[in-house]
Amino acid sequence: MTTTVQVGASAPAPAAGRRLGTWEDDALCAQTDPEAFFPETGQSSRQAKQICAACPVRTECLDYALAHRGLTGVWGGLSPHERAQLRNQP
Repeated sequence: MTTTVQVGASAPAPAAGRRLGTWEDDALCAQTDPEAFFPETGQSSRQAKQICAACPVRTECLDYALAHRGLTGVWGGLSPHERAQLRNQP
């Protein structure tokens, strides 16, 4: 059973607000506790990254996150800081 996850407006869950028939339909984060993807400052994001590592749409998720700056939380297995570093690579 798939559960749609909702969190605060400033930090939408990766699968929130999705359209049917998109890569988000297969995202493991939609079936998981959203708290793992939005750790408090100083808390580990290890659990979210483990889920992302097994996700069949991790690449699509990361592509989306790289194209949409300002997203909070773990997307495609990377934190906001890690995504910024990736964008800044030559």
